[in-house]
Amino acid sequence: MTTPVPPVTEPDPSVHTCSGDLVGPCAKCQRKTHKYGRGGCPLCQWCMTPAMAKWGPGVRYATARG
Repeated sequence: MTTPVPPVTEPDPSVHTCSGDLVGPCAKCQRKTHKYGRGGCPLCQWCMTPAMAKWGPGVRYATARG
């Protein structure tokens, strides 16, 4: 049994553990998430889970900053 995904108006839980200047929209669903800085991820936990299922736990994202 899986937990239902909350509406995108609710932020990712990671938002509660970072400062406001590190919060940004999920690259897929636009939900507020800890997107920037150390520990940030461009996807919220609900969008990252299917990506990890498809690509494996070693899935990474390329940075736009070279």
